[in-house]
Amino acid sequence: MDVAVVTGAARGFGFEIARRLRGRGYEVVLADVDEAVVGVAAAIGGHGVVADVRDPAAHRAVAGVAAGVGRLSLWVNNAGVLVTGDAWEHGDEAVRRLVEVNLLGVVHGSLTAVEAMRTGGGTVLNVASTSAYGPVPGLALYAATKAGVLSFGVGLQGDLRRAGVPIRVLTCCPDVADTGMVREVRSDPGSAILFANASLLSASRVADAAVSMLDGRRLVRAVPAYRAGMARAGAVLPSVGLRVLALMREWGERRR
Repeated sequence: MDVAVVTGAARGFGFEIARRLRGRGYEVVLADVDEAVVGVAAAIGGHGVVADVRDPAAHRAVAGVAAGVGRLSLWVNNAGVLVTGDAWEHGDEAVRRLVEVNLLGVVHGSLTAVEAMRTGGGTVLNVASTSAYGPVPGLALYAATKAGVLSFGVGLQGDLRRAGVPIRVLTCCPDVADTGMVREVRSDPGSAILFANASLLSASRVADAAVSMLDGRRLVRAVPAYRAGMARAGAVLPSVGLRVLALMREWGERRR
């Protein structure tokens, strides 16, 4: 029986991805720092594990649970946190948490997955963000961690190919979605740019797009695709891009 691990799976993207994978016939191991993951996993016929992605040993423990269920063939690094506002106002603990959860959590999870699937093969699916494609004022550090996720995933895929290891590394980069994580920062003026779009994506749409990558050959996918082009253009012409982003922040403040 093929087993899929999904981190950050107690809610939002992670839960929706796990639910879809269960529908595809996977045994699913849902991991989250929130103890609610145990009940959430049971509700879809999965296995819940309380685990903190900042701890490499926690990833190995999750892999051990998966090995006890069947053959681990898919690992989804979805866990993430969001802090908005001016970077210099975050504080040491917030900075550390952002980097350790969003970037190091993906690194530790990916390396654990490679070790577990190195012989039999499989797939690593990382959830990043369209902010990975270019700088985002108000989300400077968050965007930097997601850029790291994107760069790490593509680089890791190159190393695996060179070494002849049969593992694919995919990266899904969704735009802003209506999730609990985003709703929790809505009252922060620094989050205004998150609400610049006319509407937010749904967690279901993002999960559909992420899971569909398993059936294709693309290593990286932005949801929606045009957002990647806009972000890249801003990164290539930063002076112009920052002016546009300032206008988007004003629009977002009106909608926030």
